[in-house]
Amino acid sequence: MKKIIALLLLFLFLPISAFAELTVYFFDVGQGDAALVRCDGETMVIDGGPASASQFLYSFIRNTLKLDHLDYMIATHPHEDHIGGLPAVLNAVPVDLILSPTESWDSDRFRDIEKYADAQGAPIIVPDEGDALHLGEATITILHCWFDAWTTNDMSIVLRIDYGTTSFIFTGDAEYTSEYMMIDSGLPLAADVLKVGHHGSTTSSTTEFLEAVHPKYAVISCGKYNGYGHPHQETLDSLKKLNTEVFRTDLQGTIICRSDGETISFLPERETEEDLFASPRMQTEESDVKTNPIEELFGEESSREDAQ
Repeated sequence: MKKIIALLLLFLFLPISAFAELTVYFFDVGQGDAALVRCDGETMVIDGGPASASQFLYSFIRNTLKLDHLDYMIATHPHEDHIGGLPAVLNAVPVDLILSPTESWDSDRFRDIEKYADAQGAPIIVPDEGDALHLGEATITILHCWFDAWTTNDMSIVLRIDYGTTSFIFTGDAEYTSEYMMIDSGLPLAADVLKVGHHGSTTSSTTEFLEAVHPKYAVISCGKYNGYGHPHQETLDSLKKLNTEVFRTDLQGTIICRSDGETISFLPERETEEDLFASPRMQTEESDVKTNPIEELFGEESSREDAQ
């Protein structure tokens, strides 16, 4: 709750002109992925992080943003670090449509999603490559969805958001096979902002894919000093070669990104003196983190309980 209050006050202290018509919250959910996109009064959630993020997401949606429903929910693939918090999101507010690479999955979390979806009458739809949706004035295009992929990561829904002349790509955990499929698809890949695949692992972010996207900005969602070494140094080096500006939830907390249809700006939850292009496995000890003054006032959130 303290973390939510700190984020809310951070928004309140921003000038009114800073609030663009499209806003993306790349949430700090530890080792996992969760994002929320708002455009012209419409809202979409892309993944929900692990179950440990449930209370945070529930409170942020209900109490901070004060939403009464979601237009879309995207479960990119059924791994727990991506869908663990989605039942709490569905418990917070109803959703109109759920997109997933599968309509069912043998896990408790996915069965919880099915339970809430059934109670709300929300369909779970497997999209096709090239499908398009609208979120306010933004256009969402499905770049990839491989329901019978050889790996669960490669099932990932990959989507593109175009708003004015600005663009975003969200990759889930899609790995190199999926990346080559997208390159071969002929669908537009060049984008301003890339949510880096698989938490910055070398199983994703091939040179060819990164060059095709050639992002100005990249966001990596992972837990600080996680056991996987995410983000991997090879991925960070590839982004650095492209002169891509990198943001990381493990070092900077929740990342807020805004677009007015022409320009893009970023606001990290906190500042860091650590090297954003250095993998955790390259760091021998933790550096001091300079927090936002508002966060210093209220402190870090001590725990994140489930809201099931």
